[in-house]
Amino acid sequence: MTTPVSASPSRAAISVQGLRKSFGDNLVLDGINLEVAVGTIFALLGPNGAGKTTVVNILSTLIGSDAGDLTVSGHDVNQEPDEVRGVVGVTGQFAAVDNIMTGQENLILMGDLHHLPKAEVRKRADGLLERFDLVDAAKKPAATYSGGMRRRLDLAMSLMGNPRIIFLDEPTTGLDPRSRRTMWEIIRELVKDGVTIFLTTQYLEEADELADRIALLDHGTIVAEGTPEELKRLVPGGHVLLRFADVRGLASAQALVGEGVRDDESLTLQVPNDGSLRGLKSILDRLDDESIGVTELTVHTPDLDDVFLTLTGHPAEDREQEKETVK
Repeated sequence: MTTPVSASPSRAAISVQGLRKSFGDNLVLDGINLEVAVGTIFALLGPNGAGKTTVVNILSTLIGSDAGDLTVSGHDVNQEPDEVRGVVGVTGQFAAVDNIMTGQENLILMGDLHHLPKAEVRKRADGLLERFDLVDAAKKPAATYSGGMRRRLDLAMSLMGNPRIIFLDEPTTGLDPRSRRTMWEIIRELVKDGVTIFLTTQYLEEADELADRIALLDHGTIVAEGTPEELKRLVPGGHVLLRFADVRGLASAQALVGEGVRDDESLTLQVPNDGSLRGLKSILDRLDDESIGVTELTVHTPDLDDVFLTLTGHPAEDREQEKETVK
């Protein structure tokens, strides 16, 4: 089942058309199309084994594709891999830091790999240590870092080359809630600076919190794409809960609206609604015309888990894990 939601970004940081990839007889990506606008957060959402990491590995030139027209920052991924590597940073779900080296040494090594001038390497490393709250741990071996600190260091390392596009492949996997939210704030700050983020995650809340647009990937195909709110409106079950001061107001509202579930004990009326501003305004305008006062209003929309379950037939995080083999 494919449910496309139209997108027309003003300028594409990443463009993917007809991407296909197989490992042996295993078809991992089956002709996917994606467009990521500059300076936005795009989330590729799906269960383990859906093909998310394969997409990142192809777009960051770590592995090749079987078919597709792919550009990153205007560079053809297949024909200009060196140019693509020069504008992207990659942070995986497992922090790629050297445990023996200190945090500062890890950053300096990354700067040297980017062939930056020595003075600039030290200056940029010190700035990133401060930005990611790692100054106190700068001279300590990375092996002594907590999970959250290691992820922050890993992301800082990917920024040494000053990339304008960053691939974050499940960057908060295994982190506690506090560390996860810290990473969210860091990601938001990067976007404020004009960086484009391509985020893969199996956490629906994470995609909902961060992404400007989301694509749902399942069994190698995109089953839906849109803003979080657009995706939620694809699924039935949304409603507005209206509370009234007395039974008289409740009864009048039900008679006027002509639908909904009435609860005399709580003085509430549950009215089906897709969560859109137009739908909500329509209800309120009708009540206002008859001078029926509403004491409380709550909008309930399906969450992304409901969307994934409806479009794929299974919850996003309950599917049996499949190992992606990268050759």
